[in-house]
Amino acid sequence: MSGFRNKKGNIYLIGPRASGKTTLAEDIAGRTGLKAVDADKALQEEQGQSIQEIVSGQGWEYFRDLESKFLQRTAGSGPMVVATGGGVVLGSANRELLKDFRHLTVYLQAEADLICSRLAEDPKPGQRPALSDLDFREEIRATLEKRQKLYMECADIVLAADQPLELLAEEVYRVYVDKKQEGQ
Repeated sequence: MSGFRNKKGNIYLIGPRASGKTTLAEDIAGRTGLKAVDADKALQEEQGQSIQEIVSGQGWEYFRDLESKFLQRTAGSGPMVVATGGGVVLGSANRELLKDFRHLTVYLQAEADLICSRLAEDPKPGQRPALSDLDFREEIRATLEKRQKLYMECADIVLAADQPLELLAEEVYRVYVDKKQEGQ
């Protein structure tokens, strides 16, 4: 573990889409008193468009650039709990920021079946653009395979996304408090 050693460091939640990052961020924020920020939602508000519209109009590269700039801004604006987009780990500069010792980076590890079932229940499926030309389940599996190593590279702790929210939040809070005390 690289460790969370600075009172101004953030808690970053990383993992695939539909792994529960936003819900967990809100719970952790309630426990810690920190602000919860959903990166995708913030970018949509800034741009006045859905992610689907941004990607359709300007492409994935443009969106990833927006995502990187947003991540950089959060790094200097902490402390806060940030639910990142699933592809944030694709940028090398993003990975370096997520590994910075000042921040606590939590990987919510989710299996393809869990992601597929959660996405099937999503009330706003159009908000999540396709990542490839593959069919739905194959896209999820291929994306997980491609990103797993990158998520692991950045993570201070890894938690199984299929665990109850209460247990996940308690574990992140415990590590947050321990690391914060180490940094005092």
